[in-house]
Amino acid sequence: MMNLHGRDFLKLLDYTPDEIDGLLTLAADLKAKKKAGTPHRLCEGKNIALIFEKTSTRTRCSFEVAAHDLGMSTTYLDPTGSQIGKKESIADTARVLSGIYDGIEYRGYGQAIVEELAKYASVPVWNGLTDEFHPTQILADFLTIREVFGKLSGIKLVYMGDARFNMGNSLMVGCAKMGMQFTACAPQAYFPAPELVETCQAIAAGTGATLRFCKDPAEAVRDADVIYTDVWVSMGEPTEVWERRIRDLAPYQVNAELMRQASPNAVFMHCLPAYHDRKTAIGREMCERFGREAMEVTDEVFEGPQSVVFREAENRMHTIKAVMAATL
Repeated sequence: MMNLHGRDFLKLLDYTPDEIDGLLTLAADLKAKKKAGTPHRLCEGKNIALIFEKTSTRTRCSFEVAAHDLGMSTTYLDPTGSQIGKKESIADTARVLSGIYDGIEYRGYGQAIVEELAKYASVPVWNGLTDEFHPTQILADFLTIREVFGKLSGIKLVYMGDARFNMGNSLMVGCAKMGMQFTACAPQAYFPAPELVETCQAIAAGTGATLRFCKDPAEAVRDADVIYTDVWVSMGEPTEVWERRIRDLAPYQVNAELMRQASPNAVFMHCLPAYHDRKTAIGREMCERFGREAMEVTDEVFEGPQSVVFREAENRMHTIKAVMAATL
């Protein structure tokens, strides 16, 4: 196992390509052990705190099951379950929890919060999602891509839609680190921040990665190996933004016609949850309001043979397990 003992996992910018590759290799090994029923209680007797200022299905379940498999106990702190930033400062919370727990996960708002937690904590801190970055999701995505294609280097990944936030940012960073061909396809106003693009271009210069920003969906997906999208309106954003996002991003919906323009072996990926039908409360409300059957991806693609979204979701647990095992 590579020596990442005591390290925080806050964003992929903090990790070298070799370290990211090592985490993916460890995740694949732990996944094989899980499938074979081979015990791997590498962190027996440890305890971790899970701070969730934003709720989640996949992230919470992945951390809890991964911790259990590794021999650890968890304490889940929901938005009402801790005093972080309210009655107690982030710095004080970090020091209190460090005296009780062996690791701290944070899922919430600004990246500055998880960075401050890590600054004052004396145990590893893991980013379960912030507004700017979602590094555990990218590890799951990359493990899935490696399983499908046998490699990461040279893989052409196209992100369709709003690339200004955690998923667009993190996929761009990950692709730059791992020598992949990254394309963000959206209206220009939805491209990642120029400063982050500049940082990633510098990384890409050393890894052989390419970064491209394209407004034409047909051009973007030509010969693509992976078509990736996310919801058009993120958690915590007001419903008023739906109308503008749908107007701007509807041409970037992932549908069967778009998939046909990619490589014949292309796969569809999504970090979930997805508005691919009317079977969720928000999906139904917005589809009825705007006269649509789906939002960022059609049900035909989501449920189709090229979709690997549920393997990708499962891999959240295996890659999170690798991060915890390696840093503890």
